[in-house]
Amino acid sequence: MAADGRSPAPARLVLRGPHRGRPRARRPLRLLRGAVSAATGTPATGSGRDPGRRKRFPFLRQDFAASLVVFLVALPLCVGVAVASGVPAELGLITGIVGGLVTGFLPGSSLQVSGPAAGLTVLVFEAVSEYGLAVLGVIVLATGLIQLAMGALKLGRYFRAISVAVVEGMLAGIGLVLIAGQLYSVAGAEAPASGLGKLAGLPGLVADSAGSTAALTSFGLGAATVAVLVLWKHLPAKVRTVPGALAAVALATLATLAFDLPVATVEVRGLLDSIQLPGLEAVGGLAGVGVLGTVLAFVLIASAESLFSAAAVDRLHDGPRTEYDKELMAQGAGNTVCGLLGALPMTAVIVRSSANVSAGARTKASRVLHGVWLLLFAALLPAVLAYIPLPALAGILVHAGWKLIPLRSIAALWRGHRGEALILVVTAVAIVVVNMFEGVLIGLALAVAKTAWEASHSKLEVIDKGAGPVQAYLSGNATFLRLPKILDELEGLPKDRPVTVDLSGLHHLDHACRTALEDWSRRHSAKGTEPVKVTTPAP
Repeated sequence: MAADGRSPAPARLVLRGPHRGRPRARRPLRLLRGAVSAATGTPATGSGRDPGRRKRFPFLRQDFAASLVVFLVALPLCVGVAVASGVPAELGLITGIVGGLVTGFLPGSSLQVSGPAAGLTVLVFEAVSEYGLAVLGVIVLATGLIQLAMGALKLGRYFRAISVAVVEGMLAGIGLVLIAGQLYSVAGAEAPASGLGKLAGLPGLVADSAGSTAALTSFGLGAATVAVLVLWKHLPAKVRTVPGALAAVALATLATLAFDLPVATVEVRGLLDSIQLPGLEAVGGLAGVGVLGTVLAFVLIASAESLFSAAAVDRLHDGPRTEYDKELMAQGAGNTVCGLLGALPMTAVIVRSSANVSAGARTKASRVLHGVWLLLFAALLPAVLAYIPLPALAGILVHAGWKLIPLRSIAALWRGHRGEALILVVTAVAIVVVNMFEGVLIGLALAVAKTAWEASHSKLEVIDKGAGPVQAYLSGNATFLRLPKILDELEGLPKDRPVTVDLSGLHHLDHACRTALEDWSRRHSAKGTEPVKVTTPAP
């Protein structure tokens, strides 16, 4: 009997599992804890660990490892793009640092990585050659401000409406000019200014290099770099943990030092000495039409490449999708900072982004950390750059330029959409023959013209039973672009028999077509024949 006068509760039989002394109630607790962990995305923690740090940074280990991989991929590309653009190597590192520490912190696309891109190399080289390095910072600054404004106005999503054929043609043209220009660097020679001049001068380059030991040595080192990049993906997985670009540059550098090869190396100026803040004189350059055209080309190409890269990266992972307007603002903020520092323009880079995803990155911490590693390298080990041979960097960019040429896309488009394939080829050829900006404009104009032509498609169906009235049915979109063909077919109808033209199937009838059809109907029928009857849609 209990103290309160009530009978004690009856005893219950408690079953024990194979581990005696352990209550079974704790297992559901662990299962519940695991379920909550899975739902929130944070791993379950034991009592002996620091749960606060785990909750704040649940994927720190994965992101830390991925950041090292991205850093090793980005380092040779940042330096190579800068050298190919005709600017100090440190400016490429600065853009990579800003891409990590500024753009990497901002919302938009959580896993894609930004930095200097091979796709802008040709345009940057042309801008530096024509306007000077001081004006480059102003051009990049204006590009960033325009991108910020476009993102604030929510225009980022509309970049997905750009013709894919134009974008791929743009990349193909850039790839051709990049390959042609870097072949001169591989041979240790100076490249002509224009894209057409680069291609036309290649036979002479081969002839001149054949009789020069120094040129052959330089060419051999560059060709070996390309060979390493091509063969690297066929090596065992343990070897491929080192990025191919880094391995190729490291092997070329070791070979240059070991055999004392007579090749040019990277010129080192120092991180702070390479920064050039835009002056008033450089800002005044924006009044020129050529500079404004270059700014528009930077905006178009950098924004399109970044947002197309974001769409590609979204297909590689199951995490949060890209918010295009925020991503455009993030790119704009990065380019604004790069412009203030006089550095190269940035875009999202698919090579670094795919490496980030493949390495197991889970949050934006990986791309921020990659910027930290670039900063530490540039601050603590800048002298290492002086040992890197220029032919090796040129070989990396030749390989990158080749990957920009969408050979498979051209073949697929030619089989299914020959008009799109023609736009791609014309855009690429125009970039090589004229320049980047005008080539892209030519491609866009051709894409618009093709769309307008297809939108004006119409069909004329004639039913003639040999006697009685002739019936003609016009459907589709009747615009002035199709007017010659429509009138030719209508003029072929018999004039001595009644004709009925039914236009009720038209989706659109413009003023030019309406006027022309009215004129034709008045003069078509011969004397003594009923006039043409036209059933027209409402205006």
